[in-house]
Amino acid sequence: MSSFRLYRYFLREASAPMVLGLTVLTLVLLMGRLLRLMELVVNKGVPLREILTLVACLLPGFLIVSLPLSFLLGIMMGFGRLSADGEILAMKSSGIGLWSMTKPILGLGLLVSLMTAGLTTTLKPIGERVFRQRLFQITTSRANIGIMPQIFNNEFPGLVLYANEADERSGIMTGVFISDERADAMPSLILARTGQVLSNPRDLTLTLRLENGTLHRQSRQASGRSFQVIGFATYDINLDLTPTGNSLEQGEVKQKEMKLDDLHRALKKSPAAEERRQLRVDFHERLSLAVAPLLFALLGAPLGIQPLRSGRGSGFAVGLLVFLTYYLLHSLANTLTSEGALPVFALWLPNLLFLLAALVTWHRANQERPLPLAATCGHIADWLAERLRRWEKPS
Repeated sequence: MSSFRLYRYFLREASAPMVLGLTVLTLVLLMGRLLRLMELVVNKGVPLREILTLVACLLPGFLIVSLPLSFLLGIMMGFGRLSADGEILAMKSSGIGLWSMTKPILGLGLLVSLMTAGLTTTLKPIGERVFRQRLFQITTSRANIGIMPQIFNNEFPGLVLYANEADERSGIMTGVFISDERADAMPSLILARTGQVLSNPRDLTLTLRLENGTLHRQSRQASGRSFQVIGFATYDINLDLTPTGNSLEQGEVKQKEMKLDDLHRALKKSPAAEERRQLRVDFHERLSLAVAPLLFALLGAPLGIQPLRSGRGSGFAVGLLVFLTYYLLHSLANTLTSEGALPVFALWLPNLLFLLAALVTWHRANQERPLPLAATCGHIADWLAERLRRWEKPS
């Protein structure tokens, strides 16, 4: 068998479960956010194309997790199938070594790493920014057209708004009554002669401006009960219409919306030590995540060819265990560096540990020596499989 056909064979075996896993995992991660966005279609009449645009903006953030995980599962399941069917043993008997099996997977891992780097450094920040802008546009249109005269309107969280009249063209309301029960404000009733919703596209803020009215609320004084009546010429209420929990109150570019070059420029301009540290943490986190697929390729190949008693399904359990271990270590390093307990470069410690584990595992597998890591993962997979079989048996 020529080297090209051999490489193509290994790539095909790893790519098929990888694509399937990528599709399923991405849909699972999107489902929670998608259900909340679909409420805008069902309850608010937002066009479906707008929701699809928002989903497309969120997709890079989920792919950062699902793409490396599906790549690792593809390696484990593909090589596990070859090992379970005895093809790995036949190849070794024909003189095909571990390095020949690993080279095409490393090439695929390099491609996945480049794709992950593009997601973390460019596509995800752009998606976050576009998502916030599009959500603001949807929110603004809902605020302008959603207020109907002589109907109690509860579009604004914590507020109930009633207007005796509302001009559709100018958006000016007359005879305004508002019940304000937001968590950060004292319960109050507001009466105003006129009101209007104002949007600021630059700052991405919505403001309900009331004119010529009174505010009625109970005082928070400890001694006795008192009721306040405050007259005003102009009174502004900041509005929040975000159904997905994303704040629209800050118009400046947020840190998570900065591309890698934007973070680099911000590091040079930022004088505050705390802000510089957070920027450096974000900078190194994006780069360290992009290296993970290469480590998974180097570790997954020798683990995948190990024969496990549970058969082909063991590759999925072992791959998931390796992935969870990596991201738990990464999350721990991120938390400690963000709080200042460790230097920023500690974000690379999970990568270094996995690189060391991959080199030791690959070296032992190349010498046909047993792998304690594979045996431990196999025992865990066997235990989980046995528990599932017992659970599925009828009582």
